[in-house]
Amino acid sequence: MAEWVQACGESDVDPEDVIRFDHDGRTFAVYRSPEGEFFATDGLCTHEKVHLADGLVMDETIECPKHNGRFDYKSGQAMGAPVCVNLKTYPVKREGGQVLIEI
Repeated sequence: MAEWVQACGESDVDPEDVIRFDHDGRTFAVYRSPEGEFFATDGLCTHEKVHLADGLVMDETIECPKHNGRFDYKSGQAMGAPVCVNLKTYPVKREGGQVLIEI
């Protein structure tokens, strides 16, 4: 059954940035778009399981730090070699200055 989990404070993530969030043995990535919206995906690249929070955010894209594979962090879509498996995305909501993800 899905539950809402507090991932971070809104001020913990700068616009056009990503942070790592670990919960219950899993790793997630929480993003803040240039427009101030929040998004969440699995935190490991689908290619070689590298932490995406160490990657580079550009517009609506996260680039893996190991082999430069790119994903659209809003949809999870893999955007070309070497990544070919999409990221799982998670619903996000904000409450009282906190960012929560549904996992």
